[in-house]
Amino acid sequence: MTATSSTDPNPTAPATPAAPANSRGRVILASLVGTTIEFYDFYAYATAAVLVFPILFFPTGDDTTALLASFAVFGAAMVARPVGAIVFGHFGDKHGRKATLVASLLTMGIATFLIGLLPTYDQIGWWAALLLLIMRLAQGFALGGEWSGAALVATENAPKGKRAWYGTFPQLGAPLGFIIANGVFLAINLLAPSREWFFEWGWRVPFLFSAVMVIVGLWVRLKLVESSAFTKAAEKGTIRKLPLGAAFRHNWRELILGTFIMLATYVLFYLMTNFTLSYGTKAADLETASAAAEAAAAASGAEFDANAFAAQFYPGLGFAYADFVTMQIIGVVFFGIFTLLSGPIADAIGRRRLLIWVTVAIIVFGLTFNLFLMPQLDPKFTGALAQAFLVFGFVLMGATFGPMGALLPELFPTNVRYTGSAVAYNVSSILGAAVAPLIAVALWAAADGQPWPVGIYLSTMGVLTLVALLLSKETKDVDYDDAGIGADRTTGRIAEGETEVASL
Repeated sequence: MTATSSTDPNPTAPATPAAPANSRGRVILASLVGTTIEFYDFYAYATAAVLVFPILFFPTGDDTTALLASFAVFGAAMVARPVGAIVFGHFGDKHGRKATLVASLLTMGIATFLIGLLPTYDQIGWWAALLLLIMRLAQGFALGGEWSGAALVATENAPKGKRAWYGTFPQLGAPLGFIIANGVFLAINLLAPSREWFFEWGWRVPFLFSAVMVIVGLWVRLKLVESSAFTKAAEKGTIRKLPLGAAFRHNWRELILGTFIMLATYVLFYLMTNFTLSYGTKAADLETASAAAEAAAAASGAEFDANAFAAQFYPGLGFAYADFVTMQIIGVVFFGIFTLLSGPIADAIGRRRLLIWVTVAIIVFGLTFNLFLMPQLDPKFTGALAQAFLVFGFVLMGATFGPMGALLPELFPTNVRYTGSAVAYNVSSILGAAVAPLIAVALWAAADGQPWPVGIYLSTMGVLTLVALLLSKETKDVDYDDAGIGADRTTGRIAEGETEVASL
């Protein structure tokens, strides 16, 4: 009879793979639910920025000025996002992903809930706009840390050869958040007993409802276990005291390339959501627009100057809000489908190759705005073209957004991965998303209602992204357990001259 001992194993026996610390379902749900909530909160503001806030928080008497002021506060959150990326990235790279994800979700949830309780301009004057700005900055700060943490939870727990596939699940939160937020706004708009009720109470419901979603998200994320990639980096002693400094010192090229690789995605994203909602729902003729603006001014108690309004009027497509949002939601369904489809394709052929082709398509798409978005003699034909435009745009959005969940984190080693991917992702938000609505509205107005300059703007940003992709390398096969500079790969000890290591 042969004795067996746990201390004397058969040296030729293959090692039994350890079970993953986080199950596949838990990883997918945790990375998906958080970004869905975060994007829901973001879209709730984006929708209100077009429908409600110009009237209730920025009653300037000038339709364009009020919309620009509302978009400016919307864009201010993008400025706060890199700050959130630095703060949350620091703690995520130094102390782990789990606690950081919980903190970012709480910050976003509290800020969004408080927006639903804010007094308006009629109640406290311009203090209302200031409070809205503060809450918006808090939203941006939280989102700055949310995306990267969710992407790392997905990709650092992914099976070999499926990082891009797993990386699409946090990306899927964007279309899901859009559908839920706009679906809630659409339902409230349809069920509101009066326009006055909607502007007094109805618009607050989506923001207050976010509290329920945050509770669900916290319950899921608190069950997570820290990823093995981070644990290995900690064991090798490569955790840095200042991850941001390490990223800029050793990975500055990846920071720049990642920022510009994401640029066209951001511009397309906010043009397809914010700009198209403004353009699609603005009246196509002055008489209709003037009547609507006068009614809105009366509802908010502001004065209405018909001559001043006529002087600054430029046309849109004239769709009813409910009709156009329904068209957007149909387009966003394709956004979600192609986000998921892009993952297996990126795993098969590479992230860079896929994104080069998609970016070329985005550049071409930007040249077609007048073809799809100019009013036609037959309103049904106008609607068909607009719907086709939304479907094509959101297909491209899914195809470019999906691989980013894997590509940006893959540019960086474990010990600066949270910080590096977060900074690249969120600095790009300033260059793209923060200014995209403002530039689009300004170009739209300058062209007297024609959308072609907005399309040229998108194509130009696409060219910048294409250059960044051509200068980058394929990341599909990088070593994702690379702990980063600071450890000897053989001994695991700190390399000479690399003493900036944090104790856990």
